Amino acid sequence: MSAPVFRDPIFDGATDPVVIARDGTDEWWMFYTQRRPEDPGPGVRWVHGTRIGTAVSTDQGASWRYRGTASGLEEGNTLWAPEVVRSPQGYRMYLTVVDGIPSSWSDAEAHIVEYLSDDLEHWSRRGRIELGSDRVIDAAVEHCADGRWRLWYKNERDGSSTWAATSADLQQWSVEGRVVPAEPPHEGPNVFRLGGWYWLLTDEWRGLGVHRSIDGARWTRQDAAGGLILNEPGRHPLDRQLGRHADAVVLDSTRAVLFYFTHTAAAEGEDRWLDAVASRRSAVHVAQLRVFEGRLVADRDVPAGRPLVARNEACPLTEVEPSETEGTA
Repeated sequence: MSAPVFRDPIFDGATDPVVIARDGTDEWWMFYTQRRPEDPGPGVRWVHGTRIGTAVSTDQGASWRYRGTASGLEEGNTLWAPEVVRSPQGYRMYLTVVDGIPSSWSDAEAHIVEYLSDDLEHWSRRGRIELGSDRVIDAAVEHCADGRWRLWYKNERDGSSTWAATSADLQQWSVEGRVVPAEPPHEGPNVFRLGGWYWLLTDEWRGLGVHRSIDGARWTRQDAAGGLILNEPGRHPLDRQLGRHADAVVLDSTRAVLFYFTHTAAAEGEDRWLDAVASRRSAVHVAQLRVFEGRLVADRDVPAGRPLVARNEACPLTEVEPSETEGTA
């Protein structure tokens, strides 16, 4: 059963994970939004004023050690949903920065701000990326088949759709426009290559929407299982809700693991998580991803305490055949 692989020891509100290997070491680093479930409010202040937490694994993801918040990021604003990638110039973080600490979802501007680092520990601010809107969140970055980098993001001024911008060199960005419409509305895009395809996952608050592309530019929603994965609960008592905002770590050409978060409460009622502290708490879990007959297959019931990100055929994740209960798309 998929027990949590990490819980934030300070506030117990780990969300929006991204995981990357640190070059020259045996370390894997996790960056995440550090929500504060016990903040009394008003409103949704508890999801604002957040820092970016970090955790490190030296046993290929079998266990994670909290190491504090990321150094060098700005103070006084809300920090959400880091995307961390390796580039020819070092590590780059694409961070959502919401102005101030608002108590509602729409009181403040939000932008994507880029940070640079040589070691994943110390970050320096490069600047805001202009993306044609004053409400953009949840960056995802990938190098595409046309030789350009793409940055995908949620545009809240366009009905919670996914937009993309392109860059030849990660220095200058040009807005490409909407790539996934806001029907249904969604957030948290994540893009990766697996099984000969590019995959784009979005958090639809009812599971993760699945989109496929041959080039990373034009996307088609999958029609199996409603185009969703992680829309059915796992078996572990702390994994009984929908999978949310996720990040894929590709192991080889056919396998990947997906770090996602979910609320740890046993049941999810209408807006219940907005009010009860116990329902706000969240943890990071992992699912196994494979491509089967051109479809993305997810199994969230991965045994805990085993290496997760071993990039070889001995990786001891559970091998299962696709079934109706797996959540195919």
